Amino acid sequence: YLKGKFSIHLREITLIVGVVITCYWNSLFCGFVFDDVSAILDNKDLHPSTPLKNLFHNDFWGTPMSEERSHKSYRPLTVLTFRLNYLYSELKPVSYHLLNLIFHAVVSVVFLKVCKLFLDSRSSIIASLMFAVHPIHTEAVTGVVGRAELLSSIFFLTAFLSYTKSKGPNNTIVWTPILLTVILVAIATLCKEQGVTVVGICCVYEVFIAQGYTLPLLYTTAVQILRGKGSIPFSLLQILLKLIVLMFSTLLLVVIRVQVIQSQLPVFTRFDNPAAVSPTPTRQLTFNYLLPVNAWLLFNPSELCCDWTMGTIPLIESFLDIRNLATFIFFCFLGSLLVFSVRYPGNSSKTVLMALCLMALPFIPASNLFFPVGFVVAERVLYVPSMGFCILVAHGWRKLSKRNVLKKLSWVCLSIVVITHALKTLHRNWDWESEYTLFMSALKVNKNNAKLWNNVGHALENEKNFERALKYFLQATHVQPDDIGAHMNVGRTYKNLNRTKEAEESYMIAKSLMPQIIPGKKYAARIAPNHLNVYINLANLIRANESRLEEADQLYRQAISMRPDFKQAYISRGELLLKMNKPLKAKDSYLRALDLDRSNADLWYNLAIVNIELKESTEALRNFDRALKMNPNHKLALFNSALLMQESENC
Repeated sequence: YLKGKFSIHLREITLIVGVVITCYWNSLFCGFVFDDVSAILDNKDLHPSTPLKNLFHNDFWGTPMSEERSHKSYRPLTVLTFRLNYLYSELKPVSYHLLNLIFHAVVSVVFLKVCKLFLDSRSSIIASLMFAVHPIHTEAVTGVVGRAELLSSIFFLTAFLSYTKSKGPNNTIVWTPILLTVILVAIATLCKEQGVTVVGICCVYEVFIAQGYTLPLLYTTAVQILRGKGSIPFSLLQILLKLIVLMFSTLLLVVIRVQVIQSQLPVFTRFDNPAAVSPTPTRQLTFNYLLPVNAWLLFNPSELCCDWTMGTIPLIESFLDIRNLATFIFFCFLGSLLVFSVRYPGNSSKTVLMALCLMALPFIPASNLFFPVGFVVAERVLYVPSMGFCILVAHGWRKLSKRNVLKKLSWVCLSIVVITHALKTLHRNWDWESEYTLFMSALKVNKNNAKLWNNVGHALENEKNFERALKYFLQATHVQPDDIGAHMNVGRTYKNLNRTKEAEESYMIAKSLMPQIIPGKKYAARIAPNHLNVYINLANLIRANESRLEEADQLYRQAISMRPDFKQAYISRGELLLKMNKPLKAKDSYLRALDLDRSNADLWYNLAIVNIELKESTEALRNFDRALKMNPNHKLALFNSALLMQESENC
């Protein structure tokens, strides 16, 4: 076992790891669902053919950070672990889920070590067990993309543990643990952005735990110094020196992070986070209400949902809304705990303070209070805050179990909570087996989210079950009539069912919902880029009618005018112009698309076909070769290239 005052015994590690395996063994049978599709299946950064340096230029989803559609989530070390999974098993999900399970076990064991700094041995094990089995973690553990939380948490906790060793004999500063802390914070941040918040926890620990200050004592000391009645205590100078080093390193990390995203926040629509675009006081009331909602999920994780966007939580538009009472009670309770923890000395107040810090500080980046994020509630972001919650519960249990009257009852209640949480987690894992099971489970919790109806429709669509998919897409349009994507889904499904008239009507509805161009205002900033596909889909539909080719071309040009970097619009327009016997214009359209993406084998192939139409055989062969260089298995390029060379020889 690990030696020292706060040692972890092998039997404790075995217990924690055994419980994690018991709760999450069935996650190994789950596939890639929801965000896993973008982060794993569609992410070229996982492929060995992609240069490693791309991981440090692209976001979590493989999109260049410089592009407007990038989510600006910079987590290269997490993507690197996905790449290692790919090297081992390519796109077989078992290895990805197994590694997540292992990481969760590691976090649970390291968390036990942290707990022993503030709790007795028994309470520490209880807190760690609560953390290991808590159902709120299924999204972070069973969802592969949740690995960002797991990896960041490992380095987050080890950074904090390292910092706790920075106080030497006679209150001297030991610099090696501080240097290690800075390095571990940087690594945690490269796994997920919230890793940097551990610096705040270290600062609180230094002032109130390591140096033993309380708020009244700090106030008294500050007043005496300002009145010239005393010099600055040596311990306070030590605190200031340490905090300056920590804050400077944090500032450096933040500056680098801002440079990486090129000082641009990601673009989200009102469907992702309705409150973010709402006026005052709706925005503030709703965002503050989300805090007790998240706290309730930790306290009672009975109804979990993979997606809380759109209409899941109705906006609070009035001070008279009864939900404001929940916000008020939450802040009163939180405030009373905070006052107790910083005002009074003693181990109990220190434990409560560190628990509150673990709950609050890592949650700040996702709170919407300082800058908007692309979701309303996300269960995976509660992974680290739940640590503070588990410490509070274990500490409260210890207080109750000391009373003879409540001792047996406290043990019974604790056993019920741990067992029911473990069973809930085991059951919840099966929801992540497939996209259909995941989104159907979400609809049981929330029927007011059009995105969920759409996603069930997509799952059925992938199984070619278009009739059933159509019912879910139509329901999405009823739940959220102004959802452009839902109407596009309806149109596409009607097309797959060969009901072209209904398909065109649905696309026209979606098109009518698009924001109008406002002079002087950037269009792209007000709409999701994929919504512009309505023009492509509608044009592709009507160009089957030879008499409507000009109308289709007008739609492509309209899409391009709205977004000059819309690659697919150039590609589709090039195909149409070739069909209209306008090869020169088609060539120009493909060249514009190639300016945006020179690694697209299909584009080089299409350009070569245009070259053949223009009798440019040499240029056509050169472009076929470029297509084959990008994709050596491009069968059409191979066939047409061979055919063209044979014709050239015959001539």
